Amino acid sequence: MPLRSVVDFAALAAIWGASFLFMRLAVVDFGFVATAFLRVTIAAAFLLPLMLLRGLGPVLRRHGWKIGLIGLLNSGIPFMLFSFALLSITTGLSAILNATVPLFGALVAWWWLKDGLTGSRVLGLVIGLAGVAMLAWDKASFRPDASGFAPGWAVLACLLACVCYAFAASATKRYLTGLPPLVTATGSQLGAAAGLAIPAAFSWPQQAPGLQAWLALAAVGIVCTGVAYILYFRLIEQAGPARALAVTFVVPVFAILYGALFLSEAVTAWMVVCGVVIVCGTALSTGLLKLPTLRRA
Repeated sequence: MPLRSVVDFAALAAIWGASFLFMRLAVVDFGFVATAFLRVTIAAAFLLPLMLLRGLGPVLRRHGWKIGLIGLLNSGIPFMLFSFALLSITTGLSAILNATVPLFGALVAWWWLKDGLTGSRVLGLVIGLAGVAMLAWDKASFRPDASGFAPGWAVLACLLACVCYAFAASATKRYLTGLPPLVTATGSQLGAAAGLAIPAAFSWPQQAPGLQAWLALAAVGIVCTGVAYILYFRLIEQAGPARALAVTFVVPVFAILYGALFLSEAVTAWMVVCGVVIVCGTALSTGLLKLPTLRRA
């Protein structure tokens, strides 16, 4: 992989790892719906001028409704679900669960797009789902904790968000192939913002959020969404989709590090073990890792 791609890969993993920290800092003041709405709105405001400067406005107008709907599924709903989850579980745990996106993506692509599954990929699905079950079982309580929310619902919210990402990826492949990445990125954030506008208005915080929450939202909207999209699509172009996809496996490392440093979150051995199982299973299920084939003498 070229040096520039290596730098982009590391930067993207670090940026997306920080998104869980910033959402956690924002959601306490804004609530999970408003946090998701403001994240996509700020990202759209950042990306829209870049897209218009490149003369891509007509392309967005022609395909806007498709991009917008997929954007709601790919950004709006998952961001809201992860924001809800961060009210009761750690940033590291939510990031580990986020690493299952390629796992669910392989399942959805097999069911919807009829992508073939080899024996190695099927084994990866089994291993990855087993890791999810191990991790979820540890947080299976549906009784509210000190935060007022039950961690079991938070885990389910993270997994549902990953399923949304998976369906959005297959929908993008089926309906948006060939469109400029900047158009897809911008239109998806605009669609997500439009879809969340009314729910956010009804759940707007009654007390004025603090400066820290606003700064966290600015960071997650501009850097972790707007800049991250640019890096991600550039990485796909330079290094290919398979290597770009591998960034998902590194994100939890940064998220756990940030959570421990800035939020004093505990990192348990069980979380690490389950995370390794999930990553290994996901890597097999997506074809990034392949089992060696036995040769007959």
